[in-house]
Amino acid sequence: MQIRDRIRELRRVPAAQLRPHPRNWRTHPAHQRDALQGILAEIGYAGALLARELADGSLELIDGHLRAETTPEMEVPVLVLDITAAEADKLLAVYDPLAALAEANGAQLAAIVSEIETDSAAVRSLLDRLAQQASSEQAPLVVSAPPLESQLQESFQVVVECHDEAEQRTIYERMCTEGFSCRLLVL
Repeated sequence: MQIRDRIRELRRVPAAQLRPHPRNWRTHPAHQRDALQGILAEIGYAGALLARELADGSLELIDGHLRAETTPEMEVPVLVLDITAAEADKLLAVYDPLAALAEANGAQLAAIVSEIETDSAAVRSLLDRLAQQASSEQAPLVVSAPPLESQLQESFQVVVECHDEAEQRTIYERMCTEGFSCRLLVL
């Protein structure tokens, strides 16, 4: 198999100049925004956004929408990819779900989390949820939202009853691959 390098260049671009992808399907709840702001404040940018150059020379985001929204006044690192609109759609659809298919080593995660110090309440909340899930040895690891303390927002969900854990895992992985936001429940 021949694998092509589609990264044309790394640019530093004012985040406000990046165009959001019109088909971006990811939404960002308040707890995610808060945790991202906390980690950006404590560490800063540690990864590049992904974009493709349009015919007019502007850059259209593929990955990094929330980071760009969070820091519109900053010049941010952007990997400019040499891909078509169809390839951008494909990457947009599978980039996050593909990463979500990774499974967690609960013991390793618990060890790392136990040593992390943070001044951000949102990052601490995220770390506490990770530690709790790591200790329960739930696989694959799913980070759930914190308890709602404010008004509930309307939410539409489907619950699928499975015969066993293996079937639950298969359905979960398939739905994540198809781009759905999923959580595992055992009742």
